Amino acid sequence: MSLYAVLDFLSNGITRFTGWEVFFYTMVVTHITIASVTIYLHRCQAHRALDLHPIVSHFFRFWLWLTTGQVTKEWASIHRKHHAKCDTEEDPHSPVTRGIKKVFWEGAELYRAEAKNKETMEKYGHGTPDDWMERNVYTRYSAFGVSALLVINVLLFGVIGITVWAVQMLWIPVTAAGIINGIGHYWGYRNYDCADAATNIIPLGLLIGGEELHNNHHTFATSAKLSSKWYEFDIGWGYIRALEIVGLAKVKKLAPEPKFAKGKMEADFDTLQSVIANRYDVMAKYAKSIKSAWKEELEHLKDKAQLEARFLKSSRKLMQREPGKLEAPQQQQLSELFQHSKALETMHNMRVELGVIWERSHFTRDQLLHKLQDWCNRAEASGIKSLQDFSLRLRSYA
Repeated sequence: MSLYAVLDFLSNGITRFTGWEVFFYTMVVTHITIASVTIYLHRCQAHRALDLHPIVSHFFRFWLWLTTGQVTKEWASIHRKHHAKCDTEEDPHSPVTRGIKKVFWEGAELYRAEAKNKETMEKYGHGTPDDWMERNVYTRYSAFGVSALLVINVLLFGVIGITVWAVQMLWIPVTAAGIINGIGHYWGYRNYDCADAATNIIPLGLLIGGEELHNNHHTFATSAKLSSKWYEFDIGWGYIRALEIVGLAKVKKLAPEPKFAKGKMEADFDTLQSVIANRYDVMAKYAKSIKSAWKEELEHLKDKAQLEARFLKSSRKLMQREPGKLEAPQQQQLSELFQHSKALETMHNMRVELGVIWERSHFTRDQLLHKLQDWCNRAEASGIKSLQDFSLRLRSYA
């Protein structure tokens, strides 16, 4: 082979792609990797939200071995532990306990460190693949796939293939380990006040396969669909539905959707069961009622109480938070606010009482129903319009 031929090969590879063609190729293959993580590793393996046809499942296993070197058991185990110990000291990658910089920039290292924890693997790794290929290829030679990918990329594109390979190697550590595990517990909006700090980063779940909708996921962890509002889009769910239509996937679990009986005026056992099953939806709607009550009280607080704008702004945010998560200084601030607004105090206290209905307690089913009915009666007699409207909606859960 002549020197010119060698230089030509190093410049263009077998494909002789232009710069733009190489770019689009990189975007496509990294997106396939993201789809493999969210559909196979996350929703199928870690949470058992769907079953995949063996052909599809094995394609994802092979692709992840080739492009990430990720071992299914390790990923599923660490993610399950993350949910079980979320935002505590035992969480393998929480920015709440480890700091956002640590998780964002060193998320992959945190994964590798936890993968060496045999207790985590034994406790949380059940049900993951354990066939001959997994034991003798994908796990035993987990680094061989990404090494082979480097050779393939250089053959396809020449020297620029090294850059393509580097992007592929960084894609999951940055997007999944960094952005989702870091920013997804640090910044964003929340549809539901779940027990941890998970947030939705943006409502369009495109770049990271739908994983951007992290608050929705932590609220309904075993749901195969991550979007919950009409304006949210989960592209991973779109792929799952396409696979299901052609018989290559079967969805097992979805988030509950509340149903309502029009004109229903009396809370019964069906109401109680529905309220408990849809408690996150109930509290999300209650949070909207609090916003409505706040707007009605704001002018009164400004004119008569003459409270500072900064105090009012921070108090409004505290009113939206789960009462059990408020620290002593925050509780004291709300107590000061309530001295000027009995309506807001009532809204806050009624929220605490409503939560008792689905908390674990010694109450019988009959007692819980009586509490729900009493709650609705007092809400409708409160004289607070937003609370009255919410109570009427609550009675209609079916």
